[in-house]
Amino acid sequence: MEAVESVESVEQGEAEGTREDAGPRPEDEPGSGVVTAFGRQLKLLRVRAGLERPEFGKLTGYAAQSIASFEQGRRIPPPRFIDRADEALDAGGVLKALKEEVGRAQYPAFFRDAARLEARATALNVYAVYAVPGLLQTEDYARAVFQMQRPLLEDDVIEQRLEARMVRQSIFTRRPAPLMSFVIEEAVLRRQLGGLKTMRGTLEQILLTGQSRNVEVQVMPIGREDHAALGGPFTLIDTDKGHRIAYAEVQDDSRLYTDTSYVRTLEARYGILRSQALTPSESSALIEQLMGEA
Repeated sequence: MEAVESVESVEQGEAEGTREDAGPRPEDEPGSGVVTAFGRQLKLLRVRAGLERPEFGKLTGYAAQSIASFEQGRRIPPPRFIDRADEALDAGGVLKALKEEVGRAQYPAFFRDAARLEARATALNVYAVYAVPGLLQTEDYARAVFQMQRPLLEDDVIEQRLEARMVRQSIFTRRPAPLMSFVIEEAVLRRQLGGLKTMRGTLEQILLTGQSRNVEVQVMPIGREDHAALGGPFTLIDTDKGHRIAYAEVQDDSRLYTDTSYVRTLEARYGILRSQALTPSESSALIEQLMGEA
């Protein structure tokens, strides 16, 4: 069972064997790495344009204090700011070129490599045990999940992660469309995170998303006597380079696996799990029933 060291090693088909450490690293946090480099470049371009922060803020729709935070690498700039800043400073795409890497920094460190692979995936198979998968969450549901996290997250971190999670859902409008399958434990859909209104909106979104031709949603009912995947949640990702890898996460600890035998084991589990779960049409009927109860 081998964990992959980096996304690059997956994409290049190199030999792996190193567990990806999900613990915090200096380069994972605002104030270093690509966020700092972006901030320095932003300041240089602003000064070259002869703009003070308040004036530049009016052009981009952000307060001078926010501009200072972006330039000093203390806050991760959102994509809409980067687009506006590039145009306002006549940067010729210099800032936009960093948008993907800066955006990736919005994710918690343990999910960044998986997020990059997910964005380019040709197929995803997701098994959810604890909460609605991030790709299916509404904004209200996602905010509730982040607000419940312990230790408590700062408000600005919650907003950054919320925006990043919503950006991930652009995968549903991507072309060519990736094939996506979700198997969700019934208990997840009955767990009223964020309250009845929030949960009802989330169930409705799951139902609507499952109607897409490239998406199948199945529910694993509580009453099943047989269950093929009691080891926890996981995701199978087919990359645009032709690799199939597995992603597993628990308690903010994540691993990407490319070992063929282990990935095949999870493939087999997922296949059996789908056969044990309700069919997509049966799952839709159950979700509609739960919406009526919410």
